[in-house]
Amino acid sequence: MEEKTDVVLYNSFLKGDNEAFDEIINRYRKNLILFINKYVHDLEISEDLVQDTFVYVLVNRKEYDFKYSLKTYLYTIAKCRASNYIRNQKRIVKFDEAYIKNEEEPEQVEDNLLRKEKNLKVQEALKKLKLEYQSVIFLKDIEEFSYKEICKILDKNMSQVKVLIHRARKSLAKILRKEGFEC
Repeated sequence: MEEKTDVVLYNSFLKGDNEAFDEIINRYRKNLILFINKYVHDLEISEDLVQDTFVYVLVNRKEYDFKYSLKTYLYTIAKCRASNYIRNQKRIVKFDEAYIKNEEEPEQVEDNLLRKEKNLKVQEALKKLKLEYQSVIFLKDIEEFSYKEICKILDKNMSQVKVLIHRARKSLAKILRKEGFEC
């Protein structure tokens, strides 16, 4: 069975198909939790904010503009929810864990160990970056959003996003070099 596109699912949802909405939730829930968790540093709160994100979509189903991808739309709403939560809590939030996709090859144990060690070093270095840098690296390098999508999610223009990504990568490389890690 061929996987349905987001557009097909959302159109089905608009016509009253609740299973299509459930599939959208299943498709994006985990990564949205990881994304929000970078802001709020609490998985339970992240899960609640993701639930709020989907409730917003459910209640305001006709507001989605199909010229943007559904993924971008959901991440934009999620970021707003996280920002509102932080503003309401009036506290400084630290980055939780850098979730780096780990593509393991079971037959090469030594390579896996080296990769895990490298990932741990990168995760530790990511924690030392400003939250804004952590977020942009997550969106671009881990979630693989386009520059245009990142602009929408972060509510910044293209040059701001490009400069932010450049500075974030440069800062990350500097931290890694300082710790004796070859970039």
